[in-house]
Amino acid sequence: MCSLKRHHSQSSLDESKSKRKCRCSSVEKDKTHAQTEKFKDIPSISFVSSATCCAVSHKQIYELLKYAALGRCNGATQPSWCRIHHQKYLSSTVVIVLHGINQLHFYRFYLQFRHLRKAFRHRLSLLPSPSSDIITTILGENYISISRKTTRSGEQNTDIQACSSATVANESSDSPGTTIISNSDPIVQKYGAEKQGLTSYLVSEEEMKQYKYPLTDCPGFEDFIHTGCTGPVTDNSPLFGLDCEMCLTENGSELARISVVDAGGCCVMDELVKPKARIINYLTRFSGITRKMLRHVKTRLKDVQDRLKQLLPTDAVLVGHSLENDLRALQMIHHNIIDTSLLYPRELGQKFKLKFLAQAVLGKVIQCRKEVGHDPSEDARAALQLAQFFISQGPWKVAELNLEDTVQRRVMNGRRPTLLDKSQHQGPLIVQEGSSLQQNIIAPVNKTEVLNGSDLIFDK
Repeated sequence: MCSLKRHHSQSSLDESKSKRKCRCSSVEKDKTHAQTEKFKDIPSISFVSSATCCAVSHKQIYELLKYAALGRCNGATQPSWCRIHHQKYLSSTVVIVLHGINQLHFYRFYLQFRHLRKAFRHRLSLLPSPSSDIITTILGENYISISRKTTRSGEQNTDIQACSSATVANESSDSPGTTIISNSDPIVQKYGAEKQGLTSYLVSEEEMKQYKYPLTDCPGFEDFIHTGCTGPVTDNSPLFGLDCEMCLTENGSELARISVVDAGGCCVMDELVKPKARIINYLTRFSGITRKMLRHVKTRLKDVQDRLKQLLPTDAVLVGHSLENDLRALQMIHHNIIDTSLLYPRELGQKFKLKFLAQAVLGKVIQCRKEVGHDPSEDARAALQLAQFFISQGPWKVAELNLEDTVQRRVMNGRRPTLLDKSQHQGPLIVQEGSSLQQNIIAPVNKTEVLNGSDLIFDK
């Protein structure tokens, strides 16, 4: 009996364990089913086993983009080297091509690519392009823009139209490469694509208020005097470059030096100025001003104001970089202004530095003498030439320089720790580096979604 009892008890125990296992198994199956249901409609990409170890061709990239944009219902077929799952739920496809960067380079600078590593799971090598124009190689001669729209009923419509939002423009013979300019480019958005006269690039009244330019009807500028330039401004009005250097005094920032250059780049005014209040810091590193330079200076702010009023014609246009600071130091009001920090706009309201613009646009190196500070006549001349370049070439040619992409390239070269900040990522980018500062492309497509499983492709 005892043995039987023990046997009976053991059988009951086994039966109880079996029931618990069944219940646990059922719960696990429910969880697995729930997860499957949760992710079943999420687009993803998988690869044929040989694709991950072999380089892909430009034709294969085209297969991927075509199927992702059109889908099976429009006659497109799955790529031969990969599979796109749940294509109909796809909102956007992001493919980044890093020209001149191989896998070895990527892993060598692994930390600098952390944002790309988070956004893109797959990294593949790309076969060499038969042409320097990589966009034309992938998409063909008739470059088109494919946009997908989803109706409220869930049906998808595909619009294929001539690419008006992004135009392919070839660089000049001395800077071969590919440039894509989007209508969302901040320069094209602000000024349009057509070349215009200088009056179209004057700082507007709204911008003057926004950036706190000295204005007659604004508080805080009651004691400021006007330059007297009240004549009508035309496209033939003279340009004058202006730059000032300041020192820190007991009253705050005060004028210590002023430089003015005419349209030919000749310096027509270069004066040291004795601040009214006691100087606390000469700011030599930036201003270049020292105690010795100002020791015997008798010129005061009013003297400079009077001379500037005599120098400028009634229709003069002042040019400078963040000129509101110079006018505040001068305690003067002037309405006809071209500000190069606003003339060359950036995304998200940021500004390019004058030193960067001079090098990227004009090919000139300025502000390199750190021990003696800035040369105001050099800065005034650089700002003037930047304005003259913009006016003579027009917004479209300036946009072709891809200044924002040049900044990204410098970041990628290790000048700063981050490569691509998420707050600045505007969507699909196709990037090709060239051999000079102006030889690269960037094509924002105003999409912020990133496909789970998109490809980061290296050009061999």
